[in-house]
Amino acid sequence: MEEPKIRVGICDGYPEIRGRFNGRYRSGGMSLEGDFSAHPADGAVALRDAFGREILRGPEIRLAAEREATFTLQGVTIGVRFHWERREEQTFTGELTFLATGGGKVTAINGLPVEAYLASVVSSEMSGEAPFEFLKAHAIASRSWLVAMLRRSGRESLIRHAGADHAQAAEVTADQTGFAGREYAAERTLRRAGEIIRWYDREDHELFDVCADDHCQRYQGITGRAAGQAAEAVRATRGVFLLRDGEICDARYHKACGGLTEDYATCWEEKAVPYLSHVSDAAAPHAPVRTEADAERWVLCCPDVYCHTNDPDLLKKILPAFDRETADFFRWQVGYAREELEGILRAKSGIDFGVLQNIKPLERGPSGRIRRLGVEGSKAAVVVGKELEIRRWLSPSHLMSSAFIVSTERNASGVPSRFTLYGAGWGHGVGLCQIGAAVMAKRGCGAEEILRHYFQGATLVKRY
Repeated sequence: MEEPKIRVGICDGYPEIRGRFNGRYRSGGMSLEGDFSAHPADGAVALRDAFGREILRGPEIRLAAEREATFTLQGVTIGVRFHWERREEQTFTGELTFLATGGGKVTAINGLPVEAYLASVVSSEMSGEAPFEFLKAHAIASRSWLVAMLRRSGRESLIRHAGADHAQAAEVTADQTGFAGREYAAERTLRRAGEIIRWYDREDHELFDVCADDHCQRYQGITGRAAGQAAEAVRATRGVFLLRDGEICDARYHKACGGLTEDYATCWEEKAVPYLSHVSDAAAPHAPVRTEADAERWVLCCPDVYCHTNDPDLLKKILPAFDRETADFFRWQVGYAREELEGILRAKSGIDFGVLQNIKPLERGPSGRIRRLGVEGSKAAVVVGKELEIRRWLSPSHLMSSAFIVSTERNASGVPSRFTLYGAGWGHGVGLCQIGAAVMAKRGCGAEEILRHYFQGATLVKRY
């Protein structure tokens, strides 16, 4: 069966894109090498060489690599709207397409086989030096998420290529293979009197299949593949997916759950997804959070769980360099003077709460993540949800997670002067806990054992 291909949006709607052809690329009968720039030009794209001379123009310019040529793009934004946002130079394999987009902008799209894409995803999400069994588990999870997402988006051609005939799929065991969201983009909002319940899922990109950032999956080219075992992990699990009840699993993942993973409905639409239900991030079970007293005990303790590690050598092997800048991911705290938090809430929600009086968790998921939060001020009182929207409202970028408790200092008149949030975990908490899974692998667990732990009831199946 032919390996499926995918189109990844690298630079979506940039006023200008600069880069370099490392080797020969061709478009029709024209061959190109060296530095280039792409500019909007009256509804088209103008491609210019290093001297500023226009060499190609059209609404779409598609370039194919000759031999082992690659291309480099400058100023690629990663971590969009997250606290680690920055711009990088990145190098890619495969086809390069430029499209003219609305508002006088240009979009760059990378076309390549799925398995090559996954090698970059795994090494972009985590360090290529992470334990090999963990990298294999991540490859299967990333592949499964990708195809499940494309099925929801109606991109049936890739699903057919991936071998959708379940009757012909053979279950794969660890011996047979040699060993399987993210944050979010498209907005869904439910407005009721006094409530704003909003969640985010991967948007249905019109020009490409997936974007290259955390809204879909991190895809940062071939730089991370130069070292480590990510590419080998993808090869070792080629065509292997997680399945539950005959369907490819929507295998979500996050950095660190904080000791308990979360239910799907806490973060997204109100439905039960059996393989995305909470589990303990440990060999021995921990009781789920049910009450505010439970939440306080859980957040303020340091349980013996997989993702509770401060080993700098292990974290260096697990996390990319920019993720290691976030050192307090397991238990953390953020403090605001009342006036500062009032300004953040006004900027993020568009609501003037007046003098902020109270921040009160109203409903939590089993990991302690808040799904409904009451915000009360002298001018307005609103209930906000779900998980990511709460994180956005209470931070200039995002809180690490919504698994937090609130400590309020008040002056002699009873008016709040300072709010301190004590929190647990990094990310939405649903599905595979990346740091926890890496620690499991370091302790000797295989890829299949890791995946079965985080995705209860799922099996591994080879589709191509």
